[in-house]
Amino acid sequence: MKVVIADDHAVVRSGFTMIINFQEDMEVVATAADGIEAYKMVAKHRPDILLMDLSMPPGESGLIATAKIHEDFPDTHIIILTMHDDEEYLFHVLKKGARGYVLKNSPDEQLVSAIRMVHQGGVYIHPKLASSLVREFVSHDQQADESNPYQLLSTREIEILPLVAKGYGNKEIAEMLHISVKTVEAHKAKIMEKLNLKSRPELVEYAIKKKLLDF
Repeated sequence: MKVVIADDHAVVRSGFTMIINFQEDMEVVATAADGIEAYKMVAKHRPDILLMDLSMPPGESGLIATAKIHEDFPDTHIIILTMHDDEEYLFHVLKKGARGYVLKNSPDEQLVSAIRMVHQGGVYIHPKLASSLVREFVSHDQQADESNPYQLLSTREIEILPLVAKGYGNKEIAEMLHISVKTVEAHKAKIMEKLNLKSRPELVEYAIKKKLLDF
């Protein structure tokens, strides 16, 4: 199995590379430090598995990259690496095409098992979150929770909101995300409208409360 690892911490990339390369049936063919580089490595190597960190620096988060890579390279199965055992993160990344969700503090054997399971066509969810997923599917016909930002906002809006909350200006955000200033302004207006927010302090408070600053 060819594997690509995307994480913004070099020590994490090195550690996971050692674990994976120790397996007789696995090989890390490339690593990446952000979402943009992850896309390029997948395009170049066409791996079987991509281990994707969810929270990477501004430029392109794992969330955005997951959606793009799943759409353009459906044969590469994506496993999310994260510190967040939050069901909102889980539901959103699965909807964006991820096939696995592994916590970074999991034992080595769980990571290896997740890779093998996903490669064989299965889905791996950390045991701590499995019950939440079952409840979600059982109640799938219920109305969307209007307090859930992942239901209300688009993927791009979820990426822009924390940057605004952190104090970045329109031009800075546009450069980070490789979009126009007018596009940033339009997304900001939509965010404020959808969330019924009137000011930046309200937006910051919302972002903290919903853990969106982790992106």
